[in-house]
Formats: sequence, C-alpha cells, structure tokens
Amino acid sequence: MTTTVDPVTRPPAAGAPNLTRSALSVRRRVTNQVALGLIVLALFVAVIPLGLVVWSVLSRGGSVISWEFLTEDIPNSFRRSGGGVGPAVIGTLIITGMAALMAVPLGVLGAIYLNEYGKQRPLARLIRTMADIMTGVPSVVMGLFIYSAWVLLFDARTGFAGALALACLMLPVIIRSTEEMLRLVPDELRQASLALGARKWRTTLTVVLPAAISGITSGVLLAIARAAGETAPIVFVVGVTTAPNWNLFSGENTALPAQIFRNASQVFEPAQERAWGSALTLIVIVLVFTIIARIIANRFAIKER
Repeated sequence: MTTTVDPVTRPPAAGAPNLTRSALSVRRRVTNQVALGLIVLALFVAVIPLGLVVWSVLSRGGSVISWEFLTEDIPNSFRRSGGGVGPAVIGTLIITGMAALMAVPLGVLGAIYLNEYGKQRPLARLIRTMADIMTGVPSVVMGLFIYSAWVLLFDARTGFAGALALACLMLPVIIRSTEEMLRLVPDELRQASLALGARKWRTTLTVVLPAAISGITSGVLLAIARAAGETAPIVFVVGVTTAPNWNLFSGENTALPAQIFRNASQVFEPAQERAWGSALTLIVIVLVFTIIARIIANRFAIKER
C-alpha cells in the first residue's frame, strides 16, 4: 500500500529556502518600518505647533527681557513704554508657592490614604470620584467659587485668595497622579519591609514614597505648571496693583498671567511688548523650577544596584 503526501503540507527539501517564512519575515519588517514611520510623523506633527509657540515667544519676548524689565514697577498706563513686570514676577512666585505649600502635602497625603489605606472603601471611592470631577472643572469656575466664598465674605482681594484658587486647581491633579504612581510600586517591596518588622507608616515613608518619588514629582510639576499659567482665578480674586506686594494677606496683588491678559488685550505697542515679555518670563520660571524638581527627585529616588 502506497502513502501519498499532500503537496501543500509537504515539507521543503533539505537545503531549500522556506519561502513562506521568508515572505512572512519580510512582511513583518515592512509593517514595522511603516508603523515606525507613522509614529515619527505623528511626533513631528505634534512638535510643529509647540515649536512655533516657543519660537514666537522667544522672538517677540527676547527683545523685551532685561533686568529692568524684571524688576521695575508696572506702568500706570498701557500706552507708556518702558517699565517692567517686577510686581507680577513677585506675585507669581509667592502666590504659586503658597498654593503649592497648601496643595502638595494635602494631595500626597490624600493619595497615600487612597492607595495604602482606603483601597476600595466607600470613602476612598467617593474621594476618587470628587477628584476626577474637580480635575475637569474650568479654572473660571474655581475663581468664581473663591470669589464668592472668600473675597465677598471677607471683602478682601488678596494674594492669599489667589493662592486658594490655585491650590483648589492643583489638589485633584496631585491626588490622582500621585495615586497612580503609588500603584506602580511593586507589592513585593511593601511585603519585604513588613516582613522585616517595619510598621505600615514607616514602610510607606521609607520604601513606597522613595520608589515613586520621580513620578510624584512629575505630577506635582504638572499641577504647578497648570496653576502658574492660570489667568481667570487671578483676575477675579487678587485685584490690580502696579507695585510689589510681598504680603499675601493684605492688599491687592498681581501675577504674570494677569499681566499677559491685560496687556495682550490692548492695541498699544508697549502693552503688546510687555505681554510677550511676561509670557517668556513665565515660561522661564516654570522651566527653572522643573529642572530643580528633577534634580531633587533624582537625589532622593531609589537607585538600582
């Protein structure tokens, strides 16, 4: 009895090339190159508008920036040339700094509770839901809330009112981003620390947080960058001033976003120049603090041996 072999399933002869595998390998390489090309193309498309924005700010604001521009008082008239944005620089630093002092500890501690203690308890689920809702709240709504709950109540437009508005904007971003970073820490690290006799709070402080510090820092920076560039809350609650005011609790104040808004809305050339200079100053401030935070995060992060 003879056995017939199906020509479709017949194995190739010894030494003969496998055309099916070769064709499949070529197709995979071509598909990979096409996908890589599309990814690079998408990257360039995303970078083009960002590059145009940076170039516009540098070209228009670079000619305005000087030590006098960063330190002198704001002119009383939009038509006047010269002057600077010194009060706005000071206001941006102290208002954003106060907002960070209020929002960062609360946000990080809240995220620790949600991930390490609350888990899926009803209170933890409620906090997550409220944080998600607040993340999508427009800044103008937060400004109106602080205006009605603080400014009208105490009849005071101050830098602290602006810090409260910015802190409310920063808080949900810090909570959600920090919680996600804590989730990425392997449970084996927690179990090893607990097995060595460390209590839960000490494990969280000395093991979990250092392991997630880089991601937490990135989330905090995103929140601070968003707060530093917000205009609506500042315009509503801090008032207007042309001289530096270091006191957050007394007197009106100002910030760079408010000066960008007020000067850019004018048709006078000196005001337009101050708007571009304020925009470049704000970008540089955010960049400097980003670099400092990255250095701090790398210093305290757990290094792989």
